[in-house]
Amino acid sequence: MDFNALFLFLEDLQKNNRKEWMDANRKRYQSIRNSFIQWLDELEAKLIDIDPDYFPTSGRKGMNRINNNLLFHPNKPVYKDHFAAGLDQRSKQGDFYIQIGINDCELAGGYWKPDNKILTSIRDAIDYNGEELLKILAKKSFKDTFGGMLVDRDMLKTAPKGFSSDHEHIDLLKHRTFAVIHPLTKNDILSDNFMDKVIAVYQEMLPFRRYFNQAVTV
Repeated sequence: MDFNALFLFLEDLQKNNRKEWMDANRKRYQSIRNSFIQWLDELEAKLIDIDPDYFPTSGRKGMNRINNNLLFHPNKPVYKDHFAAGLDQRSKQGDFYIQIGINDCELAGGYWKPDNKILTSIRDAIDYNGEELLKILAKKSFKDTFGGMLVDRDMLKTAPKGFSSDHEHIDLLKHRTFAVIHPLTKNDILSDNFMDKVIAVYQEMLPFRRYFNQAVTV
């Protein structure tokens, strides 16, 4: 995979973020997209070898659309500034996410603003065994990789319904997104060992993702 070509395409796209330019450069886009899908399939083959619970998700299936949804976000540009995909996609919300873009490159996983049913299951799991989650978050290698904390966007200001404000895990229960992020640099992506780095992050994230996947399936 020529990630340099991917970055150059995204830079050109954002300078010419309109349908007419994309139509004129459709073959270039498709070539880079197909190369990225092939790279994702190569990555998946390695992830299957290390994770017996991996849910097969081809690169083509996991790949996100590059078009922004202008119906719901009419003020956004026509096209995104990144390529992204979700692998191990048993649940769309609980996948292993890869984003390579101009402004943000990251590896992430977990549940982003899950619906009420899933959110209830997650909070019940924390209520029952929040110590296990705290142990995962406190592990040194996990903290080094993800900062040792959950994404803290849109947290509740008070205790969620059904839980007291003095609950021993109230700080976890206030979350509405249960995910972690590992930021990437352009140099990370252009390095010869980028796939190895992705695999290492995936492995470090596994206990965290398994905790929440078990919570929503039990």
